[in-house]
Amino acid sequence: MSPIRTARTPVLDIAWQAHGPEDGRSDGPPVVLLHGFPYSPRGYDAVVPLLVAAGRRVIVPWLRGYGPTRFLRGDTPRSGQQAALGQDLRDLLDALAIPRAVLAGYDWGGRAACIVAALWPERCAGLVTCTGYNIQDIAAAVHPAAPEQEHRHWYQYYFHTERGRAGLAANRAGIARLLWRLWSPDWAFDDATFAASAADFDNPDFVEVVIQSYRHRFGYAAGDPALEAVEAALARQPRIRVPAIAPHGETDGVGPVGGSAGHARFFTGAYERRVIPKVGHNPPQEAPAAFARCILDLPAG
Repeated sequence: MSPIRTARTPVLDIAWQAHGPEDGRSDGPPVVLLHGFPYSPRGYDAVVPLLVAAGRRVIVPWLRGYGPTRFLRGDTPRSGQQAALGQDLRDLLDALAIPRAVLAGYDWGGRAACIVAALWPERCAGLVTCTGYNIQDIAAAVHPAAPEQEHRHWYQYYFHTERGRAGLAANRAGIARLLWRLWSPDWAFDDATFAASAADFDNPDFVEVVIQSYRHRFGYAAGDPALEAVEAALARQPRIRVPAIAPHGETDGVGPVGGSAGHARFFTGAYERRVIPKVGHNPPQEAPAAFARCILDLPAG
């Protein structure tokens, strides 16, 4: 396994792993693979060799609140809001002196990738974003969804309570394992596969980052003041003009496949939506070849 390295940004020491040819010898821009909640970089273990075999340089970081990634200061808000995820990704590209990369992710990672692609398109050579356009419309979060979707979001409402905070602190692995099963009903993952990712939930900031994320997106928690300008830009639901492919698992248990059917309106560049049969919320682990193919099929740029 590639050694874990650390990149210092203004806010974090971001842990990351690199694979494939060194910069300058890669067959195309570097690829940054971004995990979601409640997952980890181990979700890309079967994707990375496919990209390396195609000659690509691959960077896989741990998001804030996961694994070895750490905040530099005790007084920095432990925010999981979308602006924080996007800013962290941009800061990582700066810290690694990567002017431009292909960004690919799902769940929280897909959101970070969409944010950089939308706000700083010069840094994004192409985008793979599971379930389509992942930038939150927080202003619209006051409107109830269909009952079936509200039911799927039970964990978010649970995290809005102090009971939910305590529950996540006491049962983070149990909650994550339940969500894996509910969100990917056709994925028969084994104990070792889950344990490899669950180890990354023991980060000391995991609970606070997760709780703030799910409260902020519904307007129940304040954001980090340092990120107000980024959040204001995201409130305008910016369009994405870089080439993009949006894989969506056919049996996704948190974001039904029909949810991304109309997302082409958010993309002004080349855009393709791909439905992956018998795959749920975690395409990189459930269908690594299909996910890697999306990255390799992006138009050269």
